[in-house]
Amino acid sequence: MLSFHTSPLAQPGVGDSGGMNVYVRELVAGLAHAGVEVTTYTREWKRGLPREVLVEPNHRVVHVPAGTHDLPKEELESVIPRFTDFVLDDMRGSRPADVVHANYWLSGIAGHSIKHELGIPLVTTFHTLARVKAEGGDPEPERRERAESEIIGCADAICVSCDEEEEQFVRLYGTPPGGLEIVAPGVEHAFFTPGDRRGARHALGMGDGPVLLFVGRIQPLKGVDVAVRALAALGRTDARLYVVGGASGAEGDVEVQRVRALVTELGLDGRVHFVAPQAHHILSTYYRAADAVWVPSRSESFGLVALEAAACGIPVVANAVGGLLSLVDHGSTGFLVNDRDPEQFAAYTDHLLRNPSLAATMRSAAAERGRRYTWSFAAARLRRVYTDITARSLVNCS
Repeated sequence: MLSFHTSPLAQPGVGDSGGMNVYVRELVAGLAHAGVEVTTYTREWKRGLPREVLVEPNHRVVHVPAGTHDLPKEELESVIPRFTDFVLDDMRGSRPADVVHANYWLSGIAGHSIKHELGIPLVTTFHTLARVKAEGGDPEPERRERAESEIIGCADAICVSCDEEEEQFVRLYGTPPGGLEIVAPGVEHAFFTPGDRRGARHALGMGDGPVLLFVGRIQPLKGVDVAVRALAALGRTDARLYVVGGASGAEGDVEVQRVRALVTELGLDGRVHFVAPQAHHILSTYYRAADAVWVPSRSESFGLVALEAAACGIPVVANAVGGLLSLVDHGSTGFLVNDRDPEQFAAYTDHLLRNPSLAATMRSAAAERGRRYTWSFAAARLRRVYTDITARSLVNCS
């Protein structure tokens, strides 16, 4: 398993750590529990990390020295060859592999080389794609789109999270030679399950009044500014918005400053609370404390926050894009908003707050929907993909 630019052991919500970290960590755990031996290679991201960490039986993380620890994400592509050479040496030595599975386009570049060097199948999960981001208003460098096209043309299987992502992929890229496989992420039900709202609020010191929640990295793509404007449009002085997450990417710090200035401009000081990134399992307490979770992202391949909130029995109000279309049943488990309109976010949330019986029905439906997704099922699905591609000829680069 390749997770070049972000470690599955890193704290989600810090820097570039987010849903992909959770995805890799929990999916590999599911594979390990099923008896599949997996080594995850990730770039060494800070000093003092052990070269290897045995997370659990069959689940090992290897920190690869490749570039300085503080190397900006925009420059990471330059150290992919060093990362790739380390992985190849390790796999040729004590850890031969049947399959290489790359997460994100940077890992895909390494995986593409490894496939050709070792003659093993390449599975790719992109998580985000340049053309998808461009549609949402976040254009990426041309070199990324070129690299993704090369990976798509050689991958033996490409994993997507849902029907909507599959349809979007085919519309933007066509049908890839290796085919598309739907592997829906899961949720850890030991942590993310319905619980007592009053107890959650007491534990977090929140008090009474409506609580709206945003969970994610603070960057333009995720739309924290939309959530702030939605709170203003809600027009309730007793409502508060909690933003759980930290600055991410080259624009992260600037975005934090911009959002804080917007809070002041809209007269919301004291009603928008910025919370540092939390340990993943602690997020369940924040979800349970909320009346609704807002997901105003410009694009989302899946949307783990929406799934975790649903599993906790919390209605989600989300932008109608990507995987969120499959996770949120409009009018049943939450609401879908067109074009990230803050007025719509506010109107749907106000409808929930004014109708306790509707909110209770939605909470129940959301929890039921969330129970359908498990990491063990995702791992079983992926294991079948691995079995299938190792039994057929490799895709030749197109």
